[in-house]
Amino acid sequence: MDSCHRLLPRALSRREMLARCANGFGALALASLMGERAFGVVPASGPLAPKPPHYPAKARSVIFLYMDGGPSQVDTFDPKPRLTAENGKPFGMKMEPTQFNNNGSTLGSPWAFAKHGQSGIDVSELFPHVAGCVDDLAVIRSMTSEFSEHTNANYFLHTGSGLQGRPSMGAWAGYGLGSENADLPGFVVLNGGLIPPGGLDNFNSGFLPASYQGSVFLPTGTGVANVAPSEKQAETQARKLALMKKLDEGVVGRLGRLDAVESAIANYELAFRMQAAVPELMEVSKESEATRKLYGFDAPMPQTRIFAQECLLARRLVERGVRFIELTCPSGMGDRWDQHGNLRDGHDKNSRAVDQPIAALLKDLKARGLLESTLVIWGGEFGRTPFAQGKDGRDHNPFGFTMWMAGAGIKGGTVHGATDEYGYKAVQDRVTIHDLHATILHLMGIDHTRLTFRFSGRDFRLTDVYGEVVKEILS
Repeated sequence: MDSCHRLLPRALSRREMLARCANGFGALALASLMGERAFGVVPASGPLAPKPPHYPAKARSVIFLYMDGGPSQVDTFDPKPRLTAENGKPFGMKMEPTQFNNNGSTLGSPWAFAKHGQSGIDVSELFPHVAGCVDDLAVIRSMTSEFSEHTNANYFLHTGSGLQGRPSMGAWAGYGLGSENADLPGFVVLNGGLIPPGGLDNFNSGFLPASYQGSVFLPTGTGVANVAPSEKQAETQARKLALMKKLDEGVVGRLGRLDAVESAIANYELAFRMQAAVPELMEVSKESEATRKLYGFDAPMPQTRIFAQECLLARRLVERGVRFIELTCPSGMGDRWDQHGNLRDGHDKNSRAVDQPIAALLKDLKARGLLESTLVIWGGEFGRTPFAQGKDGRDHNPFGFTMWMAGAGIKGGTVHGATDEYGYKAVQDRVTIHDLHATILHLMGIDHTRLTFRFSGRDFRLTDVYGEVVKEILS
């Protein structure tokens, strides 16, 4: 204030100067965005710009068919005649502590197994459609986890850590490779109705920039809430977006990290482009009637129709260059794959919901030449006990369970590893979640030991300090 009591402008602090400069760069980016159409074009700059892999990749995209709750390995892809022979008798091995410990007798599978394909791999009658694709699958019967509770096991499966707050494997893929489409997120979660225990942190970016977190789409309707422009005039819409971005960046610039400012800029730009890309993506009515029927759009069970929509959208996302896609299970069938009781009814409903759409996805990708560059993964956070919980359920089992992989770089018609005679514990070629992650990254052209991010004074990676590529299932 001078001698005449007039107010003089206060000098900007260094933080305020950086914040205002960031806003200015964001406005320039938005102005450029308004001036040209970049639909489907590879992003030229920013956090989602393409990055070279460490070596030539087999997989351009990943589709993770997440089976929420833990399917029973001994009722799906790991037949155990001894369970049938000793059904109802005391269990013949030491029982490890499980989630609920209401342990019963040996429980044989209610479903018959049969050999399928030229490979002769055993598949239960729960999956008659997937059984027809068995020569494309590498069935891993020796998966293990370190957690027997859903939330921690889900964090471990998705992020490589049983604790909340780490980046999801889809986020790591985007961080390592960027995106191949400027108009859609690099990591998309198709939510059929069941978000896993542990919530959205299963798809989070953790300490990575927010641009890499999973974007949750619904498989029906508009796909993304409020994706339609709120204004008829593009210029008005652009001014609103610019104002929102400026306000957010001002707060982040004063209180947060600079990479958060960059992520906010990138996310606003992406949201603007998604207003054109998402409606076109969701327009599955343009698919042929034969394709829609193949996936199960006319199935009598509503959950099958929902998962059919998810699987078809997954294929369309792959066609558009989306890097990582996860599908969650449809709701309305009771309790996921988590049958602590009434195993027969629960597993039957869950398999009927997903079997036909999954087989259709594999066949459709293969027919279009996309399976060669798309890695498809099926499985849950753990398996289930070969002995009963109560009378007719199965408890959680992290000691030995089944997942399968198909597509890019995978040796089809392969069985890897084994559990004991009861299907309880992995006893041959044990595979950990860290090994699974290392193999996924390897097929995407990434050395998992070199994909690191500096946080809190330490170089973190998806596989922590563990993980070996499962070379035996690679072609």
